[in-house]
Amino acid sequence: MTYQKSITAFAEAQKHIPGGVNSPVRSFRSVGGNPLFIASAKGSKITDIDGNEFVDYVGSWGPMILGHTHPKVVAAIQETAALGASFGAPTLLETEAALQIKKMVPSVDSVRMVNSGTEATMSALRLARGYTGRDLVIKFEGCYHGHNDSFLIEAGSGALTFGVPNTPGVTKGTAHDTLTAKYNDLASVERLFEQNKDKIAAVILEPVTGNMGVIIPEKSFIEGLRKLCDENKTVLIFDEVMTGFRVSKGSAQEILGITPDLSTFGKIIGGGLPVGAYGGKQEIMDMLAPKGPVYQAGTLSGNPLAMAAGLTTLRLLDETPNFYEDLEKSSALLEEGLQNNLNELKFKGVINRVGSMFTLFFTEEDSVKSLADVNKCDTKLFAQYFKLSLDNGIYLAPSQYEAGFVSAAHSKEDIQKTVEASYMALKQLKG
Repeated sequence: MTYQKSITAFAEAQKHIPGGVNSPVRSFRSVGGNPLFIASAKGSKITDIDGNEFVDYVGSWGPMILGHTHPKVVAAIQETAALGASFGAPTLLETEAALQIKKMVPSVDSVRMVNSGTEATMSALRLARGYTGRDLVIKFEGCYHGHNDSFLIEAGSGALTFGVPNTPGVTKGTAHDTLTAKYNDLASVERLFEQNKDKIAAVILEPVTGNMGVIIPEKSFIEGLRKLCDENKTVLIFDEVMTGFRVSKGSAQEILGITPDLSTFGKIIGGGLPVGAYGGKQEIMDMLAPKGPVYQAGTLSGNPLAMAAGLTTLRLLDETPNFYEDLEKSSALLEEGLQNNLNELKFKGVINRVGSMFTLFFTEEDSVKSLADVNKCDTKLFAQYFKLSLDNGIYLAPSQYEAGFVSAAHSKEDIQKTVEASYMALKQLKG
């Protein structure tokens, strides 16, 4: 494949945009080479400006669970746009979207729409502090909750990829208010509670991580967090921006059997458009202005285009018979094929998968359960694997520290092509 047009476009972009991209992981820096500039997408495929077509497992980093340009979602956006893109006033779509979220996630009594996942987590944290009257928050190594100052301490996603988890620009005061524990290590959380009695407002985590790759919480860990928060009157926040409506109809909390106090959402609830939301227990949500004293506002919150696309997407997920069962079959078929390749060619690696989220870790370890395990992975080998996969028509996330996503549009033929491309890539790496 030739990528000359993308190479030229990236060179031009770097003259006008910091690093040439508007989100760091897009730059391909951790895998080397130049990012692809995308011209169009349909179903399970994306096409770059050179005319190369790829089976896509990035899916706009998660939102495209139905596949790209689903006709009903496109129609909803077009019909809504014809009536007006933004009003700065309530619309019926906002209430309908809130009702749909509440229907699918029973822990949500009330929900506030915002414009991004970062805004959702930032607002949920402020709400938890306002509700409890406390300042401190516990987050986990490798979990990424957006680029708000409070969360860029031992963060995941792009911060982890680029080696800047403690970014310049975050004040010492903000860093002081953020306590960091180890994922899947309940004892590390217990110690923080003991050292900061009656000071911790919230514990926030990705209930299934995607921002250091897919990491699955151990049952004792996730149940222990719920118990600790109850005992200490601390708000438990599930960041379901990525996992929300992705790993099951009721999100990660449904499959884990744990009810958080607050949840944050994004990605899928916008159907591909910019969006975020947070919601949970009524007594906590009632603290928000204009009903309560905790202020949060946004000019484009509940934007009609995002609400129309997201509501259409959520209704299709809710009402399509066997949607998640069929998606599980496709995802399991992909996992089985990738694992067989590793076994046959005698590569050491671990595949973590929950529903339609997956990560192939190149590691000598037998399991990957924490950031410490992730940091043992062979990122150079992944970079080579990524490039070979790309040349064979498979578009993966350009970082070892990210999740891949299967959509309903991925056919058996797509899965088979992916498995075959993976085999060829691994065989080339084997030499």
